[in-house]
Amino acid sequence: MIRRRHLLAAALMPAPALAQGAWPQRAVRIVAPDAAGAGNDVTIRLVAPHLEAALGRPVVIDNRPGAGGRIGVENAFRSPADGYTLLLGNAGATGINAAIYRDLPYDIERDFAPVSLLVLGPNVLVVNPRAVPARNVAHLVAWLRERPGQVNFAMTAPGGSAHMLTEMFRLRTRTDFVVVPYRGAPDMARAVVSGEAPVNFNNLVNIAPQVASGEAVVIAVTTAERSPLLPDVPTMVEQGYPGFDSAAWNGLLVPRGAPPEVTARLQSALVPLRQDAVLQERVRGLGGTLLASSPEVFATRLRNDIAMWREVVGSAGIRVE
Repeated sequence: MIRRRHLLAAALMPAPALAQGAWPQRAVRIVAPDAAGAGNDVTIRLVAPHLEAALGRPVVIDNRPGAGGRIGVENAFRSPADGYTLLLGNAGATGINAAIYRDLPYDIERDFAPVSLLVLGPNVLVVNPRAVPARNVAHLVAWLRERPGQVNFAMTAPGGSAHMLTEMFRLRTRTDFVVVPYRGAPDMARAVVSGEAPVNFNNLVNIAPQVASGEAVVIAVTTAERSPLLPDVPTMVEQGYPGFDSAAWNGLLVPRGAPPEVTARLQSALVPLRQDAVLQERVRGLGGTLLASSPEVFATRLRNDIAMWREVVGSAGIRVE
C-alpha cells in the first residue's frame, strides 16, 4: 500500500521534478535578430544540426529582424528564463546597440548571460585601387589630409558597424572626409568598386568577391591580431592605432536566470565543434573562424565592445533615434 502511494505521488509530480536537471525536455528556440539568409543566420543554421544531435531535441531558428536587431533581442528578453529560448547575439545587435541607444528596455549585460562566442571574423578597411593610391593606413591618412572633405567613405545604416568604424577612424586619424550612407552591404560594395565612395570599412564576407577580383584592396584588418583568412594583411594596431580592435562576431546568450545546467550542456555540445574540420571550413567560407568559446571569453568580448563603442559615441557625438 505504501509503495502504491509513492508511485501515485510520483505520477502526479510535474515533469521537471521527475527529471530534475534533465534539460532539454523539448525543442529549444534560438532567436536570431537577423533576416533569413544573412551571415549570422547562415552561421547558426550550420551549427544547429550539431546542437540537435548533442542535445537530442529539435533546435528551431526563429528569425526576428528589424530595428537594427532590437526586435529580436527584445523578444528573447521577454521570454521565460527557462533555457528554452536562446539569443544569437552579434556585434551590432548586442554590442553596438548597447552603446548607442538610451531607451532599450533591457540591459544586455544585466539581463542576459553569455554562453559562447561562436564565430569571430575580421572587419576590413578597403580601397578602390584605381581611385586611391594608398596600400597601407599611413599612406591613406596622408592622402586624405591632402584632400580634406573631398573623399567619400561608404557606410550603411547609422549606428551600424561600418558607420561606427568610420567614425572611430575619423577620431583616431584626425582626418576629414564625407560619409555616404547606402542601403546595404551590396550597395556599399558597388560604391567602392565604382569609385563613388572608394574607401570603406566592411565585414570581410561582404566585400570578399570584390577583393578576390582585384576591384577592392584590403589595407588593414580591424581585429587585434591578424586574421587567418588574411594572414598577410596587417592590423590597424600594427599600423599605429592601438586599441583599434573591432570584429564581426556572433554568439549564444540566455536570458539571465536560466538554470546553470543549460550553459553547461550547451558548452559540452559546442566545444567539440572546434575540432570539426568540415564545419570550420564552411564557416571560414563565410569569412569567419569558429571559436565556440567559454562564457568568460564571450563576456569579456561583449564588455570590451560596449565600452569601446560608448567612447566612440561620446567623442563623435553620435545620436541614433
